[in-house]
Amino acid sequence: MTSTELARRECAATVLGGPTTVVDIGGLRLVSDPTFDEPGPHGYLTKTAGPAIDESALGAVDVVLVSHDQHPDNLDERGRAFAQAAPLVLTGPLSAARLGERAVGLSPWTSHSVPRRDGGGNLTVLAVPAVHGPEDGERDADGNVNCEVTGFVLSGDGLPTVYVSGDNASIRTVTEVSRRVPGISAAVLHAGAARVPAKFEGRPLSMDSRRTAAAAAVLDADVVVPAHYDGWTHFSEGLADLELAFHEAGLSSLLRVTPHGSWVDLRS
Repeated sequence: MTSTELARRECAATVLGGPTTVVDIGGLRLVSDPTFDEPGPHGYLTKTAGPAIDESALGAVDVVLVSHDQHPDNLDERGRAFAQAAPLVLTGPLSAARLGERAVGLSPWTSHSVPRRDGGGNLTVLAVPAVHGPEDGERDADGNVNCEVTGFVLSGDGLPTVYVSGDNASIRTVTEVSRRVPGISAAVLHAGAARVPAKFEGRPLSMDSRRTAAAAAVLDADVVVPAHYDGWTHFSEGLADLELAFHEAGLSSLLRVTPHGSWVDLRS
């Protein structure tokens, strides 16, 4: 882990480990699903690696995106404190109610505008659905599989349209996002085939590697940044599985993998 301040980029993303991703776009710095705790047990989940970059090295953050707040592999203790200290948190309505006054709850297909720092107007953050488990999984009282999870699409004049999936296991949902938001050119896709034996017969709670490649094809994105595939013991597929799946699908040219904490340009 390094505490050297992370330099700003014009339009790029870097995965810090687990799902945690920094996106610099439109002069803004966004952080999705912050997890900054040290390795160790978190209830029934176990973290095996800390972040590549400490939260203190991120400088001024404009927006924190929280796909869901109920699982520590997407929002751990330090991540929660980091989010609650940010000027703006965008998340689902149920999560927002638990995350304090700076959290704005967005239902699927609603958006929030953030003034850009590059003089280009606003960055639009659109909330999109996600299914955190198998399509036929039992739904809770709010109609969600596992729990409420929110994905996000970032867009603005002169910027690439960027999809951040959150913990979604549903290709049907990716297809709906692609249909309703044409022109997605870059995607941060949560993979790893997360499995918890007690949930849904141990079936994946996030996309496995083949479904991640299929999602890339459905989106017709030019740049795919994988996240959520390492750092926790319940992630059952890693980087090698992702690279093989994209190779077998003939999509290796889309996959952008760099060491955690290193930047990926979001423009093709």
